[in-house]
Amino acid sequence: MKAVVSYEPGGFVFPDGEVPERIDGLTGGVAGTPVSMEQFRRLTEIPIVLYFGDYIPETPSQNLGDENWRVRLQMARKFVETINRHGGNATLVELPKIGIYGNTHFLMQDLNNDELARLLNEWLQSNFIEHENM
Repeated sequence: MKAVVSYEPGGFVFPDGEVPERIDGLTGGVAGTPVSMEQFRRLTEIPIVLYFGDYIPETPSQNLGDENWRVRLQMARKFVETINRHGGNATLVELPKIGIYGNTHFLMQDLNNDELARLLNEWLQSNFIEHENM
């Protein structure tokens, strides 16, 4: 595997002893999955990018869908921070924070999927083509 590209992932691994506290939420919350440091280090050797769309609240919500993705986005932030702290190359792209609004959970099917494909292409070029002449 050369990289990880993930659109709104729901689960995250962390090294044994570094798993963050469970983030509780209306839909049951989310917990990190512990793996050995050896397994985790493999993730630090490849570039990782995570994309999250719009309509994800920062504070608890009574809407099940909002709440489901709120806790996952918070855990994604912890995952990216942990990968990078261990020398990896992980990027979290929160589309509204870069001026792209209106995306649902099905980013690849949204009307602006050409814009999202362009973003991914730019990421691939900056992480592979320039470095490996793919």
